[in-house]
Amino acid sequence: MLFDKFSARSLHLANHMVMAPMTRSRATHDHVPDAPMATYYGQRATAGLIITEGTSPSANGLGYPRIPGLFDAKQMHAWKTVTHAVHEKGGKIFVQLMHCGRVANVANLPAGAEVLGPASVVCPGEMYTDSRGMQPHSAPRAMTLHDIAKAKDEYVHSAKLAIQAGFDGIELHGANGYLIEQFLNPVINTRDDIYGGSIEGRNRLALEVASACADAIGSDKVGMRLSPYGVFNGTGDFPDLRKQFLDLVHGLSELDLLYLHHVDHSAMGAPTVPADFTLALREAFSGTFILCGGFDHKRAEQALLDKLGDLIAFGRPFLANPDLVARTAKDAPLNAADMSTFYTPGAKGYTDYPAMPTRAAVPA
Repeated sequence: MLFDKFSARSLHLANHMVMAPMTRSRATHDHVPDAPMATYYGQRATAGLIITEGTSPSANGLGYPRIPGLFDAKQMHAWKTVTHAVHEKGGKIFVQLMHCGRVANVANLPAGAEVLGPASVVCPGEMYTDSRGMQPHSAPRAMTLHDIAKAKDEYVHSAKLAIQAGFDGIELHGANGYLIEQFLNPVINTRDDIYGGSIEGRNRLALEVASACADAIGSDKVGMRLSPYGVFNGTGDFPDLRKQFLDLVHGLSELDLLYLHHVDHSAMGAPTVPADFTLALREAFSGTFILCGGFDHKRAEQALLDKLGDLIAFGRPFLANPDLVARTAKDAPLNAADMSTFYTPGAKGYTDYPAMPTRAAVPA
């Protein structure tokens, strides 16, 4: 099943394998995609669907060094080279829109931008900056209702630019402790207005952003990624987690979103998402359900056979194996990922991972 074609609404894919979004920090210092990014994604275009690295819809959302943006004309035109490289090889590509919110340091932001969050709670830990090395996360300013309305408009503007850039759709990053999940999690969201204080309030931003983007570009071009039980960037379990995420997923289903991308980070040390809860989320969502989290060929095939999901996302195996689809089909050995080059500039550990050698034709 993994290598069969898949179709659902606007998705017409060559197989059931999805390249998961992975931060690579290879954009220019002013957050514009460049030629190596087109090469990188083009090399991996045999994936049924590629979801790009997190791409900020706003200058305020650029928390990390060298992550790409998609909020001005220069960035949009640069992304066209990426979408062309993928489409030229028959692939499909969605851009993941990721506003970092409080997961930021001011040294990584352009002039005039600021660190924002649902509250003034500082994200624990440190992050890398090109100018100062490792630094603590900067204190965020609690967003006003005006700030929230502006951020929603920024997501919509970015979604429209994505279509102009040739993307097949967008994924809203509601996972890993970034802005949308910051609003979802009561450990971080201590607001007592309409965007906090209750399940309905904490879910409001995610649903409003999804609804506005669906209205702007079509619900069949919008998905969302969620990571219940994730622990990245100061998130974690909280009372009523199950009810909140089930309510959220019911709401996303009512908006007729194209897909829900559910990630279980237990392979990276987070608590395992209970199997019955994953199944409940799947049953709550009427669209395509993408599973992500430590899959190999055998587990992926079994998940599809058991109808636990419709598509299977792979992360680091795609990072290190541009021909992962072919390798998986043959159960061939995989390149090992070089963690030291995950976020460093340049081709090393980016576009230089080798494909399987091809046998020379034997003369007749």
